[in-house]
Amino acid sequence: MKAVFLTDRGKVRQHNEDNGGVFLNRAGQRIAMVADGMGGHRAGDVASHLTIMKLKEIWEETEKIETPEQAENWFKEQIKLVNVTVFQHSQQNVECEGMGTTIVAVIITEMFSTIAHIGDSRCYILNEAGLSQITEDHSLVNELVKTGQISKEDAENHPRKNVLTRALGTAIFVDMDIKTIIIEENDTLLLCSDGLSNKVNEEEIESTLNSEKSIKEKATTLIDMANEYGGEDNISLIIVEFTPEEFYGDQQ
Repeated sequence: MKAVFLTDRGKVRQHNEDNGGVFLNRAGQRIAMVADGMGGHRAGDVASHLTIMKLKEIWEETEKIETPEQAENWFKEQIKLVNVTVFQHSQQNVECEGMGTTIVAVIITEMFSTIAHIGDSRCYILNEAGLSQITEDHSLVNELVKTGQISKEDAENHPRKNVLTRALGTAIFVDMDIKTIIIEENDTLLLCSDGLSNKVNEEEIESTLNSEKSIKEKATTLIDMANEYGGEDNISLIIVEFTPEEFYGDQQ
């Protein structure tokens, strides 16, 4: 198993409000996380940093996760806890009022992966069937597409594309989507902020992930492409590759 995290400020933004990383628990299991501090809100970088650091601290003290139920319950309990922490911070610090963040996170075990997300940061899987999006955006335009008010093509350039229907830290309670999938040898997971998914289409993502490049080169290529296409937003991604020779062995 190989994993890489990369983040880039992009070509327009003055600050990088994204955060993320890949971290180990006491049993050597990984959690991969990407958070995108809400653009247009104050202190988005504070929200994303606080979210990732708090979840990292909790994960590093977590014992072995053995079942999907344990992984799903971990997300339910800890993300709710961190949501309260971020919300209270925004209430107690006037400069952080209204801040929030997306979160997409995956608990990775040898038998399964459990994904949790809030907002429009995404998780994709590349397997024998090709590239598919696992998560569903919590955004206004996605709701409009689902209800048939606009087409998927219209959504690409909709003026309110960045409006979220859910975010972490903006209210005392938050809903999250959680699902568990079975991972096979040669599968690849991609987690990313919308700075990537808004700029690089799925065909380009799939082609890059299928290339013979190293995992670091694939990540760099995707970020370079997003910048070439405008780079108006921060760009963050995690690639996790489940290689045959390592699938049942030690995690790299």
